[in-house]
Amino acid sequence: MLIGEYSHSIDAKGRIIVPAKFRTELGERFIVTKGFDGCLYGYSLEEWKAIEEKVKTLPLVTGKDARNFTRFFFSSAIECELDSQGRILISQNLREHAALEKEIVIIGVSSRIEIWSKQKWDEYNAMQDSDDIADKMSLLGI
Repeated sequence: MLIGEYSHSIDAKGRIIVPAKFRTELGERFIVTKGFDGCLYGYSLEEWKAIEEKVKTLPLVTGKDARNFTRFFFSSAIECELDSQGRILISQNLREHAALEKEIVIIGVSSRIEIWSKQKWDEYNAMQDSDDIADKMSLLGI
């Protein structure tokens, strides 16, 4: 399970250090793609294959939302490989999508990681209301 929050930086070449605890779960090679809320998602190859299988069942011919999601999610996906220092290279289009410039935050969200610019992560957290989240969790039976 991927959990936790880690602060790092992105270098001038677009490389980031993947926290050691996440490397074990993600493996030497994994997928990074555009995520929602202005961040990037990272999936192990096993988890990515499971997502691909689910997407194959979507009604792509008749479902505009399914086509839009598929394009958004898969067209920007890159396969990353850890270098000897535990870093990956994030492509320019993904850095732009997530506004990654210097300071970043990498969080574990169960079956994936999310890569955020520190500024966006701080803004996202400032907007969260723990009482509202608790109420919604209660409705979900959690």
